[in-house]
This record gives sequence, C-alpha cells and structure tokens, in this order.
Amino acid sequence: MFKSAKLKKLSLAVATVLAAGIIAGCGGGDKKADAPKADAKKTYNVGVVQLVEHPALDATNKGFVDGLKKRGIEKDKNLKLDQQNAQADQSNLKNIATRFVNNKVDLIYAIATPAAQTVANATKTIPIVGCAITDYESAKLVEKNAKPNTNVTGASDMNPIKEQVDLLLKIVPNAKTIGTIYTSSEVNSEIQIKLMTEYAKSKGLKVEVATISTVNDIQQAAQSLLGKVDAFYEPTDNVVASAMPTLTAVTTPAKKPVICGEPGMVDGGGLATYGIDYYALGVQAGDMAADILEGKKKPQDMAVQTAKDLSVVVNKDAAEAMGVKIPDDIMKNAKVVTTKK
Repeated sequence: MFKSAKLKKLSLAVATVLAAGIIAGCGGGDKKADAPKADAKKTYNVGVVQLVEHPALDATNKGFVDGLKKRGIEKDKNLKLDQQNAQADQSNLKNIATRFVNNKVDLIYAIATPAAQTVANATKTIPIVGCAITDYESAKLVEKNAKPNTNVTGASDMNPIKEQVDLLLKIVPNAKTIGTIYTSSEVNSEIQIKLMTEYAKSKGLKVEVATISTVNDIQQAAQSLLGKVDAFYEPTDNVVASAMPTLTAVTTPAKKPVICGEPGMVDGGGLATYGIDYYALGVQAGDMAADILEGKKKPQDMAVQTAKDLSVVVNKDAAEAMGVKIPDDIMKNAKVVTTKK
C-alpha cells in the first residue's frame, strides 16, 4: 500500500508538471504569434543601370520604381536605390557593374541590352532583371526565354514589327523603298531590322540600310538615304532614340515620314508608331523584381515576359510639317502628341 500511495503521488506530480508545461507552451505560442517578424523591417538594396537618357528608357526606369512601390518596396522606407546612367559609354557601364557587385546589392535592374550584357558579365550570382531588351536569347542573357537557367530574367520590348510596317504602308501607300538607320553594335536593333527587312520584302518593298556608331553619325547617315527612300522605319535603337531631333531635322524638311519603334521616338519628332508603353513595361519588371526580392521566385525559373500594352501614337506637328494626311481609321484610335522640345 505504501508503494501504491507513493506511486499515486508521483503520477500526480508528473501530471501536474506536464499540464503546466502544456499551458506554458500554449501561452508561449500566443506570444510568438503576436511578435513582429524578424524581417519585417528588411531593407532591399537595388542597383539600377540605365544605358542612356531618352524617353522610353526613362519611362521604364520610373515604371520599375512604381512597380516595386505597388508591392510595398518603397524608396526611403525599405528600399535603398542606387540609380546610375551610363550615358551610352561602355567604360561607364563596366564601372557601374563593378560598383554594384562590390556593394553586394540584392538585385540589379538593367535597362537596355548593352547594360544587361555588361552586368551579366560582371556577376553570375546577383539576380538581374532586365527591361527594354528585345531578345534575351539572342543577347546571350538566358538559355531560353521560357526558362532562363541563368541569373537573368525580365521584360522584353520586342516590337510588333509587321504591324508597324503595315502602318507605314497605310500612311505612305505609294512607298517603294524604306530607309532605316541603326547602331551596328546594338544586337536588339539588328534583330528588328532583320525581321523588318524580311517582312518588307514580302510586301514588295526594298530596304536601304545605314549603320552608325554614335549620335554624331546620324545626320550624315540620314542624308545619305534621302534620295533613295520614300519613308524611314526606325527600330527601338537606343542611340537613334536618344537623338530623334537630329534625325528628323533631316527627314522632316525632306518630307520623309519616320515610323518609329516606340512612342518616345514619336514625341521626339517621328511621325507615328504602333508601339509599347514603356512605363507599363517597367511596372511589369518591377513586379518580377519584387517576387525575386521577397524570395518567391528565382530568375532562372522565371520566363521572360512580353509587353501587354500597345497603342497607336501620331505626332500632329510632324504630320503638319510634311503635309501628311493620316487616314481616319488610324486617327480614331490614336493618341495624338506634339513634338517635345
């Protein structure tokens, strides 16, 4: 009996301790749930490299920042943003890439193909989100657009080139020859001109090409084509886009319409486009970057996205200066702009 009584007392003591532990455990769980998360105040360190200053790339830059903000990643709150512009200088690009790598940024946002290529050569580990890049595969930034398998992904600005050539033919129905100027070092431009030439030839059009190296070559290149062409088609070439007034100072007095790859070039003096909203494209890229920063996705598994917003844009000033009548079926859906000085 003594042993039985002692065993009962021991069992009661153990039960009491276990019960206390369970209660304490429950109480501890409540406190833990109410406590703030350790990474709630995390600051994200992002480097932005833009190839050159011009409206399309500027819009892409702004869209990216706003895209992050929509996801709760905001400058001066939980985002440290290092924004750099290379001014179309390769040595500047390399220095900026080195700066970002040395600063161990969490992510790099690269605007335009040369910028993305430079930072991709500088790091194989830091995630890179690109934008205003025509073809990531051709630029050797990814293995496949559908599945990059590298530290690079992003949003593509591949143009609706066939529709743009069709637009040119509607505005200049008697055109027989199209002229184009592009930068020989820009892979994105080469891709677009190849596609444009193939489609133009299928329409019975001849294409005359002039290549440039810098903005200083644009005027001479344009003058060399004036007597040979009926209109110009300009791809989303970064050098040409940054100096549209230089091009149109030659083409407009000669009454040679310029159909452009994107709306910013129309603002700069081109006649018209059916093109991409680069601000919206930047927002797409910002959303992709947020997924990476928050650890939801990895660039190697994220398919390259394409633009979702396209629109017709017509420059009223350019049309009037050349005496060009834009067909009513184009104008009814067009956004009308004037040349930005």
